[in-house]
Amino acid sequence: MAVKIRLMRLGKKKQPVYRVVVADGRQPRDGSYIDAIGRYDPRQEPSLVEIDNDKAVTWLNDGAQPTEAARKLLEISGAWSQFKISRGEIHTIAAKPTPKQEEPAPEQEEPTPVVADEPAADSGEEE
Repeated sequence: MAVKIRLMRLGKKKQPVYRVVVADGRQPRDGSYIDAIGRYDPRQEPSLVEIDNDKAVTWLNDGAQPTEAARKLLEISGAWSQFKISRGEIHTIAAKPTPKQEEPAPEQEEPTPVVADEPAADSGEEE
């Protein structure tokens, strides 16, 4: 079965709204679909593109082929680049975590044990 990611047209005449769906390639444009992964409203300014990137990347990894229009929407949402990264076609360089500047711990000297046999030193005050 050839699975496609494509647009399904909704809305009234001259007022299109699209649903981004995963469907069998043999089904008609507005026919049954397997999974809805987003929506697209071109009439808003700017155009509304809502795509569940996790679902889209999962379907792309499973072999679903996007149409040209769907691919452009996937690029806008960032799902296409996530897919390319997951396949290893785009190499990313992970930023090195900046080392936290920890304050040096004050060196602790071992406390001198108090020996009971020795008399305690006077502080110099007399009564």
